[in-house]
Amino acid sequence: MVKTVLGGEAEVRIHEMFVEKERISKRYRIRELDDRLRKKRTTSEAKIISAARRAGVPTPIILDVEDCKIVMERIDGEAVRNVINREIAVKIGKNVAKLHSAGIVHGDLTPMNMILKNDLVYFVDFGLAYYDERIEAKGIDIHVFYEALKADFDNWDELWDGFLKGYSRYEKFDEVIDRFREIEMRGRYVEKSENSQ
Repeated sequence: MVKTVLGGEAEVRIHEMFVEKERISKRYRIRELDDRLRKKRTTSEAKIISAARRAGVPTPIILDVEDCKIVMERIDGEAVRNVINREIAVKIGKNVAKLHSAGIVHGDLTPMNMILKNDLVYFVDFGLAYYDERIEAKGIDIHVFYEALKADFDNWDELWDGFLKGYSRYEKFDEVIDRFREIEMRGRYVEKSENSQ
């Protein structure tokens, strides 16, 4: 039996042994441009998944890339959002440190996009990932994770503490955390301004 999950960018078909991810056509775009963009983004995502794996981050093995479709290994484990604890958060932090060391920004860093299998945290969705060495991009990346924890978990502060412990392996940890705090303050300032109107 095939399970189909429809997202904003792609349709994901989960088979018993493999997963197919196909980028959806955007009707508002010119057909030729749409085809070219989808193929380019599909190829880019597959390359980044493979690069992340080479950097030591558990990811699905890419089996095939065809036009706008990636066929990859199915990671049959537990959704991290259902089992996350401090220890798992430490592992996530270590993986993000490896991604950032390789110049990869995930773009959608949430427990929703991770699977726990054999004590490893697999990152399974790189649809918004890109290469960027800037501290700002990495600060935004971990800010997304911070906001996801705050929104969904009562013990978010414990999980965040675990994440930071793992992420502290990154050589530019202090710079990124300083920038993260700036980003957090910007967000609070915008919120305050909107609430006072």
